[in-house]
Amino acid sequence: MDSPRYMPIKDFLSTFYHMIILETQRLILRHPTQQDMDDWYAFYSAPEVTRFIPDAPRTYEQAREELEWFQNGHPRQPELGLWATTLRQTGRFIGRCGLLPWTIDGRNEVEVAYALSHPFWGQGLATEAAKAILTYGFHHLHLPRLISLIDPANFASQRVAEKIGMKLEKELPEIDGDGIPTLIFSAANPAF
Repeated sequence: MDSPRYMPIKDFLSTFYHMIILETQRLILRHPTQQDMDDWYAFYSAPEVTRFIPDAPRTYEQAREELEWFQNGHPRQPELGLWATTLRQTGRFIGRCGLLPWTIDGRNEVEVAYALSHPFWGQGLATEAAKAILTYGFHHLHLPRLISLIDPANFASQRVAEKIGMKLEKELPEIDGDGIPTLIFSAANPAF
């Protein structure tokens, strides 16, 4: 019988830390892994979470496809994507946040996206994640502008956008014919 083979600890740590995109005081945002699958699906199974995410996965298979899509970043822009959002102290999965590319009215945009499981609402965690993502987009990726796409009835997300310095730019009756009214909040990179 062959002996088990173990990855040297320095290689394991290098691989683990390579997955991390951002760290805040209370959070780690990292590339999702297959080990996140059950949590990823459970997150999307909560109606209070998906109420304002119209294109959210509805089945385990759809959630698996989305997780695989974002495992190495967005397929067309790997520096972007949805990232597993975990509590720094415990590693517990609490949602998914990140940067998503869009084309809206013929203009390329990048969205600061944030969604957390209901037990973690009202603790400032979404604001903490969104602020770190905005800073990362401006300072690390040198993006000239960032937006957030928010359902007009999602007042909590509107407050998060305002807290991170975004302003309401406009309301669209729909994006790409989806028939869903959407508020666009935006912020310009002060370095531009």
